[in-house]
Amino acid sequence: MSYELWIGARYAGLVRARRRGGRGDRFVSFIAASSMAGIALGVAALIVVLSVMNGFQTQVRDRMLSVLPHIELYVPRMAPEQVLSQWRTIADNARQNPEVQGTAPFVAAQGMIVRGEALSGVQIRGISPDLESGVSDLAGQMISGKLDTLTAGSYSVVLGNQLANSLGVGVGDTVLVLAPQGSISPAGFTPRMRQFTVSGLFSSGYYEYDASLAFINYEDAAKVFRDSGASGVRLRIADMQQAPQVAQALRDVLPSYVHAQDWTQNNRTWFAAVQTEKRMMFLILALIVAVAAFNLLSSLVMAVKDKRSDIAILRTLGAGPGEIARIFLVQGSLIGIVGTLLGVGFGTLLAYNIDVIVPFIERLLGVQFLPQQIYFISELPSNPQMNDIVVVAITSLVLSLLATLYPSWRASSLQPAQVLRHD
Repeated sequence: MSYELWIGARYAGLVRARRRGGRGDRFVSFIAASSMAGIALGVAALIVVLSVMNGFQTQVRDRMLSVLPHIELYVPRMAPEQVLSQWRTIADNARQNPEVQGTAPFVAAQGMIVRGEALSGVQIRGISPDLESGVSDLAGQMISGKLDTLTAGSYSVVLGNQLANSLGVGVGDTVLVLAPQGSISPAGFTPRMRQFTVSGLFSSGYYEYDASLAFINYEDAAKVFRDSGASGVRLRIADMQQAPQVAQALRDVLPSYVHAQDWTQNNRTWFAAVQTEKRMMFLILALIVAVAAFNLLSSLVMAVKDKRSDIAILRTLGAGPGEIARIFLVQGSLIGIVGTLLGVGFGTLLAYNIDVIVPFIERLLGVQFLPQQIYFISELPSNPQMNDIVVVAITSLVLSLLATLYPSWRASSLQPAQVLRHD
């Protein structure tokens, strides 16, 4: 071990001298330990927050796609009944792509559901109950009733549990579905409406969908929303991450009047907002690491001042300015490396066990950190990703290294004659 490395490790508090250190050694070790702790806490906080945001995005995305398809093929400006008459041809063409695993027809429209004095705007989805299991997990999310009750001509509807609660209805109750288009008569505008029977309730775990989605048979939807509904084919593919590429490939082979839209486009605003929030949180929390790096800089400056006599003695023994600078570079680098490693270990441990830690704190304090009505989910998710951890560690190491440059230069520029004259 070179003497620069040994002395730098000793100043960092990682190596003990043979004799018991004096007040100066204890002081230097204390400020080194405080700098390490600051870096470790900043790194751990950054890893935990990024992991939680990744988990939040992944969980909400998966819950969205448990109800919605990966890709939708639809024909704009064409009546649903015309599109549904040829949906099998569109589906067969789409199935030529090896990534496509399931197809099902759909009709999508905006409407209103009325029950007594309760009224709610909803997204109506006309589906085929026999084929829906191939493109979504809706059948497995039924908490009351069954999806196969949505037979053509029965005018049955499956509601989200939150929507049913707001309307005050249950299985067997009737509701009135209003279409935005209607007819004009001498008495005025009359909206198109139809009475439906609630045959089931579902819960996807995503509050916005549970409070605004209603499913009916696609043939019934085509009759009710014959002027306003969009219709086509819903697709499920093998890898949801490849949805944009698969959608583009389908656009190249399908007729030009068929539009392909993947799930990233349908929810582009939400995912863009989450990505922006993640980047901003990284920058904000990186300031914690920056503050710790400034603390490291100030501690090294104090260490240089405290060790002026040691520096002067080493210079008189023949040590050059570069060797003196390397001593404090080693000291600062070791503090940054050890602090970063401790922070990565502690933060990763918290991130992988946050599903146990947070419920314990909630039970202990009697509070709920994530009201479902606000955050869409009721449990704090976590999804640590290696690339985030690596970026955080590299950022911490770079800031720590930059913090050592100025103190090292100051130490190397000290003149031994002046120091020993004043001491």
